[in-house]
Amino acid sequence: MSLLRSTRAAIVALAMLAGLQTAMAREITHAMGVTEVPDEPQRIVVLTNEGTEALLAVGVTPVGAVRSWLGNPWYDHIAAQMAEVTVVGEESAVDLEAIAALQPDLIIGNKTRQEKIYQQLSAIAPTVMSERLRGDWKINMALYTEAAGKAEAGAAALASFDARVKKLAEEAGPLLKERISLARFMPSMTRMYYKDTFAGLILSEIGFARPAVQDQDTFADEIGKERIPDLDGDRLFYFVYETGDGAGDNQASDWLADPLWLNLPVVKAGKAYPVSDAIWNTAGGYIAANLMLDDLEANFGLASTR
Repeated sequence: MSLLRSTRAAIVALAMLAGLQTAMAREITHAMGVTEVPDEPQRIVVLTNEGTEALLAVGVTPVGAVRSWLGNPWYDHIAAQMAEVTVVGEESAVDLEAIAALQPDLIIGNKTRQEKIYQQLSAIAPTVMSERLRGDWKINMALYTEAAGKAEAGAAALASFDARVKKLAEEAGPLLKERISLARFMPSMTRMYYKDTFAGLILSEIGFARPAVQDQDTFADEIGKERIPDLDGDRLFYFVYETGDGAGDNQASDWLADPLWLNLPVVKAGKAYPVSDAIWNTAGGYIAANLMLDDLEANFGLASTR
């Protein structure tokens, strides 16, 4: 009888455990549908740079992540937090075998980047995807942190950022009227950046003015040197996409030595400033956004809102 009772007890315990596991699962609605995810995932693989920053911001270190666009393999501003994280390819070319080897219990990605391999990812682990990248880092962060079981922490972090933006705008006051120009140097290419960019959206959120030619709700234009005068403003921030072969730096050096650049009023006034491409453009996430606010506060001589 004792053996029978023990067997029955074991069956009941297993049933209760199964029920508990089911209850702990949550449904997340995302760009590719609805996915049931663990209540508290422990082994997350993240497939976007901005997704990596969203997780780090709420105290979650992924077991795997795609390589940063700059750095070896991570951006300098997150390298210390990512020391033990495994690289699983790049945003546009993820390594499915490397992901599977990590035995994740949740995969976070983006439809724009990984729609074609969604089914393969889902066969490895529950997979949640955001809709798009440019301009949606806040929306995406809310989704990612919800999927990670950190919705409250994610909301608190975003609220903290919004409070910083509001405070910075109050501190800036009349300085918000200064027209801020944005330029990016890349291998064999220079772009003038408009409002639908990572930096452009943050500047708009704060309330900074833009030069008339850049005051557009679009992304960017590739420009030739004849358009250097369009880069004039009260302050000019420029960033260089340099991957290590010198091509980005060479493009910047060529343009910065051009007479049209040297004769820009903003350059003559000493108000053209180099800033980090990773922070102002490439990383595109929560940590970078806060570091960009730090840069603006320092540049304008404002009190820290941290």
